[in-house]
Amino acid sequence: MRRRNKKKDSVGFNVWRSYSDMMAGLLMLFVLIMCVTLFQAQKNYVERLAEQEEKLMIQNEYTSALLEKQSELDEQASQLKTQDELLAEQEEKLAEQNLTLEEMQAALAEQAALLEEKTATLSQQQTTLEQQQTTLEQQQAALNARTEELKEKQSQIDRIVGVKAEVVEALRKEFQKNNLDVTIDTQTGALVLDSNVMFAYDDVELSDAGREMLQKALPIYCSVLLSDKYLPNVAEIIIDGYTDTDGTYEYNLELSQRRSLAVAQYLLEIKEGFLGEKESEILQQKLTVNGHSMSNPILDENGNVDKDASRRVEVKFRLKDEEMIEELYELMNGE
Repeated sequence: MRRRNKKKDSVGFNVWRSYSDMMAGLLMLFVLIMCVTLFQAQKNYVERLAEQEEKLMIQNEYTSALLEKQSELDEQASQLKTQDELLAEQEEKLAEQNLTLEEMQAALAEQAALLEEKTATLSQQQTTLEQQQTTLEQQQAALNARTEELKEKQSQIDRIVGVKAEVVEALRKEFQKNNLDVTIDTQTGALVLDSNVMFAYDDVELSDAGREMLQKALPIYCSVLLSDKYLPNVAEIIIDGYTDTDGTYEYNLELSQRRSLAVAQYLLEIKEGFLGEKESEILQQKLTVNGHSMSNPILDENGNVDKDASRRVEVKFRLKDEEMIEELYELMNGE
């Protein structure tokens, strides 16, 4: 019995030993598996840690790059802001310039209109100038013809003026030859007679001294003018009376006329003593008597009226065509 129990106990022990071995094996397997697992986990952890570090490094580098990019972007943004401000200023200036440009364009348009208007005006003026040029050419041709005509008239004037100067010189020499001291105007040839000698103050009757002066002067004067040499050129023998400026014009007009008439009447009384019948008739035909009142007074060196010199009678002559000469002189001076 005891042997059976011992065998049972041995069998039980073996079972537990086997179980224990199996459990120990399992435990060892488990430990081995755990070690492998832990090793693999440690390896994975290390690899993951290295990978994370690498990723972290890459992330840091990426972050740094991002920061740099952000810095660059911030700088660019700042630059863009500055550029935007500059652009805004430029746009504002451009707007002002556009406004100014519009004003300039408006001014240019206005100037263009003015220029066009001036061009039209210049065109009209050019047409007018051409017309005026044609007119001037026609006037020049007429002027040339007129100049030739005036040259011919000038020759006539010179001839007639030469005749007058010759007559004046002949009168001067004739009076000098007869030792008679009288006043002969060298320009007109007028014989100036002092009324104070020929008439009493405010009188129209010739005085004895006046008759004596006329008796000597008038024959010489008329003989020269009515000579065969000069008579063809003489148109008129004139006796003009003048007074001073005292009194009224009407009274002096009558006084001057009566005094010049008294000289003329005395001339006609004595004409037969130095003229033939033919010359006497010619004298009557050519004799003219005028009174000029207080006109053409004689002035002294201070510009005041010389009353004594203004009271006078002048005997003068007019050549044929002398009026034509005066008209020609006015015409020539006007042209």
